[in-house]
Amino acid sequence: MHPILFRVPLPVWTVPLLWVFLIAAGIAVAGAIGLFLAKNKPAAAAAGIAGVALAALASQFKGQTYTLGPLPIYSYGVMLGLSLVVGWYLTLGLAERDGLPKETMANCYVVTALAAVVGSRVLYILTNLDEFDSLGAMFDIRRGGLVAYGGFLGGFLGSYLFLRSHRIPLLPWADVAVPSLASGLMITRIGCYLFGCDFGRPLGETAPAWLKKLGTFPHWPEGTLDHGSGSPAWVQHVKERGLDPTAEASLAVHPTQIYESLVGAGLLTLLLLARRRQKFRGEIFLLFTFSYGVCRYLLELLRDDAERGSIPPSLPEHVLLPAGLVIFAVGYTIGFSHVVRDSVVRKVTQALAFVPAIALYVVLKPETFGASATIQYSTSQAVALATGLAASIAFAIYYKAALDHPEQAMALNLPDSPAAAADRAADEDDDEDDEPGDDEDEDDKPGEKRSAPTKASDKPSRVKRGSAKDEGRATARERGGAAEAPDTTGEA
Repeated sequence: MHPILFRVPLPVWTVPLLWVFLIAAGIAVAGAIGLFLAKNKPAAAAAGIAGVALAALASQFKGQTYTLGPLPIYSYGVMLGLSLVVGWYLTLGLAERDGLPKETMANCYVVTALAAVVGSRVLYILTNLDEFDSLGAMFDIRRGGLVAYGGFLGGFLGSYLFLRSHRIPLLPWADVAVPSLASGLMITRIGCYLFGCDFGRPLGETAPAWLKKLGTFPHWPEGTLDHGSGSPAWVQHVKERGLDPTAEASLAVHPTQIYESLVGAGLLTLLLLARRRQKFRGEIFLLFTFSYGVCRYLLELLRDDAERGSIPPSLPEHVLLPAGLVIFAVGYTIGFSHVVRDSVVRKVTQALAFVPAIALYVVLKPETFGASATIQYSTSQAVALATGLAASIAFAIYYKAALDHPEQAMALNLPDSPAAAADRAADEDDDEDDEPGDDEDEDDKPGEKRSAPTKASDKPSRVKRGSAKDEGRATARERGGAAEAPDTTGEA
């Protein structure tokens, strides 16, 4: 376990940060002008805002320099990059399979990934404000500091804004994007393990030897990083648990990074299997939101790192922690349990959903009231509860609607392409030309024999490039049907 995989040899070079930000701002403004001339106003606005922000930041770094030297390649950075590459191919493959426009989805993935990184950093800063003594420190991500839930929320917001500008519904995209979140958990948590952050509570004496070995983090040699003198677990144990500063490794703890990596692999499998029986757009997204919420809440019970943040209220742990499991049990009961079609089995699973809360209450209940420990939810636990319950309520609403209108529930509702819009306009013109009374020729002379009307079947067929609904209308018109063909768009 080591935070740096290798170092790229570079010459020592001192760079003034003021000019770095000003040059970056100039590039962003130039890009905004180019995008505006290309009539891409949303992208131009985003680039312009970025340019103004970079110019404003430049003044904060006046007189400061950054010394370039041998470039360290961090373990976590490599895993983060690998997760983005895997997510790219996974998301775009699923998007193409579902009929979403591939080029637009590729652009959306880039926006979502950038927004996710920003969101994960922002949430870390908000929950650890005491760590930052300057604005520059907030941008120094080499020291670590990304929160998974911040990435999910940031990515969700970035996706929403991008898709809204292209008039594309969010939920079909969310369904194809969340499997990459699961694969990202699986990969990036390995990076956390190599760095030694996000670790768990100390293991008991009876823990297996192999687990203790997995959960022991080393004391790095001095100078390994510009800050700190050891892995985060080693540093915290020296400060808070009385570990000898000369110790070569931390105490043996739960390797919660490995636990969450396995959770990511399990969720990826679950989501890909759930796609086979998907009933409505957004189902896969809601399933991930609820399932990860439950898993993350439970993992937080084992986490021990000091950089997680906390949110009121403060209550005895034997009350607060089981209460969260009760909320998840209620969410399952009102929402996801309805996937179980057999009523008896469904009621059994609903009852079993409350068993973990009862068991945890029994385990944590102190012998006397005065001995109870008062705690708060971690930031991630609070977010997990809020998003998990919201996903359950949304699932209950959408699932009932999907049973009543299955075809509409799976419709993509994408905006018409230019070709489809032209075909629809042509169809409307044909409908106007075929109105009753148009068959009579006002110029026909009395007594002149009128030619037989052309049959619908004699009309030359026209190739349709629009939606399935347009094809249905054309077929109905050729058969002489007066009613509009049903909307079959989005059928699996």
